[in-house]
Amino acid sequence: MTDRAQVQTSTAPAAIGPYSQAIRAGGFVFTAGQVGAEPSDGALADGVAAQADRALRNLAAVLAEAGSSFDRVVKTTIFLADMADFVAVNDVYSKHLSPPYPARSTVAVKALPKGALVEIEMVALAGEGESASS
Repeated sequence: MTDRAQVQTSTAPAAIGPYSQAIRAGGFVFTAGQVGAEPSDGALADGVAAQADRALRNLAAVLAEAGSSFDRVVKTTIFLADMADFVAVNDVYSKHLSPPYPARSTVAVKALPKGALVEIEMVALAGEGESASS
């Protein structure tokens, strides 16, 4: 494997700027933040819980393309447009990930791309012997 390999999948929304969906490097997968947008048309799901669910499904697709999965995630960062949504996002998050949960930070931000309510990024261990698409 080269030092860095781009991860790209059509089962998650395409990047809307000069960045990759994920980069695989040094035995890890570093994802870009995912909002709760549909891969097919970029439409945001309705409400913070639905957006968190869609963002996590998008991340699962990116990790799978990289040969990884939620059980290999070591760090998650969640960005919320409103910290009042913390409990609702935790509820959705706990349905997708299981103990031992990754280390995590949750940060309130002024605004997110496309007017999203939540954005999530992850760092995961790369799968053994898997290669990312270029």
